[in-house]
Amino acid sequence: MRIARFSIDGNVAFGAVEGDKQDELVLDIIKGIPFADFELSGTKVPLSKVRLLPPVLPNKVVAFGRNYADHARELGHEVPDVPFAFFKPSTSVIGPGDEIRYPAFSQELHHEAELAVVIGRMCREVPRERVKDVVFGYTCANDVTARDVQKREKQWARAKGFDTSCPLGPWVETDLDLDRANDLTVQLTVNGDQRQLGRTSEMIHPIEDLIVNISEAMTLLPGDVILTGTPAGVGPLNVGDEVAVTIEGIGTLTNKVVKRG
Repeated sequence: MRIARFSIDGNVAFGAVEGDKQDELVLDIIKGIPFADFELSGTKVPLSKVRLLPPVLPNKVVAFGRNYADHARELGHEVPDVPFAFFKPSTSVIGPGDEIRYPAFSQELHHEAELAVVIGRMCREVPRERVKDVVFGYTCANDVTARDVQKREKQWARAKGFDTSCPLGPWVETDLDLDRANDLTVQLTVNGDQRQLGRTSEMIHPIEDLIVNISEAMTLLPGDVILTGTPAGVGPLNVGDEVAVTIEGIGTLTNKVVKRG
């Protein structure tokens, strides 16, 4: 099931996305919230009539860096022996079609296409064999990075945590199992030109290891998001660019870069 969060006529709701052709997609509005038992209302609205929002509002976004060997090497970094985590604040999250605002303190903005894991229940100290039980689903993400600031500052809070630096969407796909999620094509285009192309099977640490690692340290809450790393090919974004992340079996997340007002 593809579950989207959207607004229509000033109201915010979740809905199940139905259909195959983009111009024929409809939303069956969900009664309640998707992280608990819910029912489909049977009330349907065309996707074209709503505004898609970030599919979840996470309490926290835990991102893992250098989880693809080729990406680590392209930036001159060593490949870490254990998962390497950092945070992006909830205020960095935007949805499909929202604008990425180029931060005034940077001159080198980069894209990073990533598979995002959405947590479905409160959990901590999750054993590897139970990871599948705490995953709600998967969505597309762009870990937008002020690369010059990342290089200059020892902490990555500003470089990766500025407002609009975490596009998520377009919806959460709940029907992918872990084996499938660990072998999906991830690609990114800028103005239609392919910049990144990889597979999640190239990750150094698979999804299970990432969730085991972070849940040893902290409690994960429903709606929290885990970013799993980016394949090689990261590069610059400029004002006016349209950047699109496409992940096999999920969909496409598109955003435009604008000058920060």
